[in-house]
Amino acid sequence: MGEFKVHRVRFFDFMPSGIRCMAFNSKADRLALARLDGSVEIFNFSNNYFQEKVIPGNDSRSIEAICWVGCDRLFTAGLNGEVVEYDLERLCPKYTLDAFGGPIWTAACNSAETHFAFGCEDGSVKLFEILPDKIQFERNLDRQKGRILSLSWHKSGTLIAAGSLDVIRVFDVKSGHSVQRILVDRGPAGTRNKDCVVWNVAFLSDYTIVSGDSAGKVQLWDANKGTLIKTHLVSKWDVLSLSVSENEDSIVAGTSEGMVVQFQLLSPTIGDAETQWIRTRTFKHHTHDVRAVTETRTAVVSGGLDTQLVICPLMDKVEVKSSESVLRKVIFPHRSLVSCAKKPSLLLFQFPDQLELWRLGGTDTIGKPGESLPVTRKPEKLLQLKRKGDDHICCSTISECGHWIAYSTVSSIRLYQLQCDNNNISISKVSKLPKVLRSAHQLQFSADSSKLFVASEQATIHVISLSRSECKHVHTFKPKSGSSAPVHLLAASADGQWLTSANRHCEINVYNLKKLKHHCMVPVYNSLPSAMAIHPETNNLLMAHADQQVFEFSIVDKQYTDWSRKLQKEGLHRCRSKWHTPITHITFNPSAPSQVMLHDTHMFCIIDQSLPLVDLKAQFYSRLTPKDMSETDRPSKNNAFKMCKKYQPLLHVNLLEDDWLVVVERPLIDIHSQLPAPVRQKKFGT
Repeated sequence: MGEFKVHRVRFFDFMPSGIRCMAFNSKADRLALARLDGSVEIFNFSNNYFQEKVIPGNDSRSIEAICWVGCDRLFTAGLNGEVVEYDLERLCPKYTLDAFGGPIWTAACNSAETHFAFGCEDGSVKLFEILPDKIQFERNLDRQKGRILSLSWHKSGTLIAAGSLDVIRVFDVKSGHSVQRILVDRGPAGTRNKDCVVWNVAFLSDYTIVSGDSAGKVQLWDANKGTLIKTHLVSKWDVLSLSVSENEDSIVAGTSEGMVVQFQLLSPTIGDAETQWIRTRTFKHHTHDVRAVTETRTAVVSGGLDTQLVICPLMDKVEVKSSESVLRKVIFPHRSLVSCAKKPSLLLFQFPDQLELWRLGGTDTIGKPGESLPVTRKPEKLLQLKRKGDDHICCSTISECGHWIAYSTVSSIRLYQLQCDNNNISISKVSKLPKVLRSAHQLQFSADSSKLFVASEQATIHVISLSRSECKHVHTFKPKSGSSAPVHLLAASADGQWLTSANRHCEINVYNLKKLKHHCMVPVYNSLPSAMAIHPETNNLLMAHADQQVFEFSIVDKQYTDWSRKLQKEGLHRCRSKWHTPITHITFNPSAPSQVMLHDTHMFCIIDQSLPLVDLKAQFYSRLTPKDMSETDRPSKNNAFKMCKKYQPLLHVNLLEDDWLVVVERPLIDIHSQLPAPVRQKKFGT
């Protein structure tokens, strides 16, 4: 497979934002979550838990609640007092409404999906009617003293439970009056001088109210009588989140010490018809506040301040050794935040509020395999480019020559020209851009840096010609199917003839840049493409999908290649089934064109298309094993698939010239060191 000299990069200070709230849509099998920076992410659970869409955040947006309506409408509400509905095609806010109640702390939709209830700082619960194209204020329920922190509708839609400081109220929706007032116990004697914050409530169909509060209690109440049924002391710290399963036989609660607790409605003795809520499981996968929990058909999903989304399978509801039985921790985005200019050895890092341009270091020493070489030229930060406005950066790229940088927010596109002369660097903004450029979902420069390809919010692709004097709009490609799905991947051929795009409807279109027309569409596969690239010599398109399948498509012949058909028939190796994060980047070895490199978060692998595929049942020989064999035995053990797990977590892997490999890592310990201190827990012996 060859040997590489490795640039091991750890100076990309990527810091994911904490998770604030989440909502699971069982009809669409999708999870929407909101982070502390105001961004929204949508995961497709039926497509290998792939991060399907990302809506960039905004500095003025603070989200406290997120709700689905139907299969394709998503709403958030937050401390700026506004309600936002999102356009899930254009990936931006569709419209914004002010609730006129101050900061909004909580939101809930009734089971019929006809009305929203919003809990506000001024003590009011505001009802909004859900219309086909918007929501409309209807009326207020009786205003109470103190902010409304949690809400839950009864299944009938006639009652609403509202939690605040020290009290839970039950409102009659028709009259708007409070019909029940339940005082919540403040906890042990030492804490009775502190308010008890009811962080969450859940209204069950049998008129039981479940509450989680700052005293660490999960309590069950009779809503009709206003009496306490049972108390479960879960933690010494706050119970911050609650969720009830769809058939109301399970409750999960998240605490501020990073613990998730499950309660199930079970019979205390075998054969007993009477059921009780019994604490059954405790999950400890977080280090900080668990701000959001939800339960799907097969798993408990949680997230919080430690930034990771944890999908913990319920082993009594999944098949053993299936993809659903794997514990998943999603920390890094399922897309690349790093762009590479190979010729000048530059890396462009994307942050929500800025871009950083670095020049790689170097060495003049020649060492042995596995040896760390001394750095004679240190990595250098050349540029820090801060965005304009409040909108976060959604995509960025740098040209192969390193002379152009482009980025986009949901409101604008910006293009810059760079001049690098030894240690001197100058940057100039291209002020006059074509009017068709408003915002982009994806940006890509051509291999010769003469064109910029812009995947617009209208699902079209604009071709922009670049020169020192002007930028000119050349052509706009439209998908042949007429799909309005956002384009999330672009790939251009090295000879400048072909451009491919992939959208959220799993469509991959191929365009001819010479003739400026649509060439063909790759047969639609029922899993989203996660990475793709065009071979520099054969112009074959290599694609990786969210379900870990890899395909090769001949653009010239408009069909899958023989190698691709053989790969689908024989497979790579059974060890590939251990991959649980999607492939996010594909590149080719300039020194050996038959070698393809793919990587996900935990490993990178090289597939040599000139070697035979490995037998699925044979022992897997990785990079080091054949070196211990004799020269006669070694060729028989050569196979097309080699894997390396030495570097992780991986944010980017790319091959440069002269057999240099650049690996961008982000160690988890560096992320944890930037988190706030967790709740102090007494450990044995301290």
